[in-house]
Amino acid sequence: MSQTSTELSRFALTFAAASERGQTAAITALLEKHDAYIEEFTVFDDVLSGRFFLRTVFRLVEATDVALAALRDGYAGLRNRFREPEGQIHDLQRPMRVLLMVSRADHCLRDLLDQWRRHELEMDIVAVASNHLDLGPLVIAEGLPFHHLPITPDTKPQQEAALLELIESKGAELVVLARYMQVLSATMCERLAGRVINIHHSFLPGFKGARPYEQAHARGVKLIGATAHFATIDLDEGPIIEQVIERVDHAYSPEQLLSTGRHVECLTLGRALRYVLERRVFINGLRTVVLR
Repeated sequence: MSQTSTELSRFALTFAAASERGQTAAITALLEKHDAYIEEFTVFDDVLSGRFFLRTVFRLVEATDVALAALRDGYAGLRNRFREPEGQIHDLQRPMRVLLMVSRADHCLRDLLDQWRRHELEMDIVAVASNHLDLGPLVIAEGLPFHHLPITPDTKPQQEAALLELIESKGAELVVLARYMQVLSATMCERLAGRVINIHHSFLPGFKGARPYEQAHARGVKLIGATAHFATIDLDEGPIIEQVIERVDHAYSPEQLLSTGRHVECLTLGRALRYVLERRVFINGLRTVVLR
């Protein structure tokens, strides 16, 4: 092709359906018919669930409204040829609209903002919401809207109603709990199914409560870990997107474990968010498929 990739419109096509013959051929034939140039193509056939997953990134020289409409119509017809289909064509020039949620800890928020500023995470941050005021100055300094949504056990329904209204008014496609230290209600999890990413410290064994790293030190852990997952009504048991571990030993103080844990949490959440933003993640029952 004569033009460089930066001069062309880029799209990601995602597809999932019950496994059948001819799925890969059908999609490549469709893209060829519409003069697409394929840059990336990844598939996975899950024999356990009997589902097939596909992600491809392609370029279009002539990405007019008419040409795109024809391609989308063709893809809709293709999906309907297979059982239990899912999938879309995503314009990679239009970043996903993301709402960040935080409490008092700032490490995950700062890391996400740094990656966003460097264009390592291509997203449109529509707002940052918090149940505390602590991180407001940081958010406002970045030129982003900050929304204080305080919460108590008695006001949880009203706070979540305000949160849902904020998500809808901002057109947020994804919500990232960047150390938001409140449990979402079952209603919220169901309303936002597949649209909320959470970061959770995970150890072997697992430690719960406000001071997990002190508990970890007391038990002499050898691994510090973190898990990024989709939020569900089963607390901290949603489909896992990414996990990272770091080896530690007896010489680490609780403060050093905390510092290591913060680093691992940032790394894990940033990776998971990038996979979602790049349309690499499929929910497959209680698991995910991440087509890297």
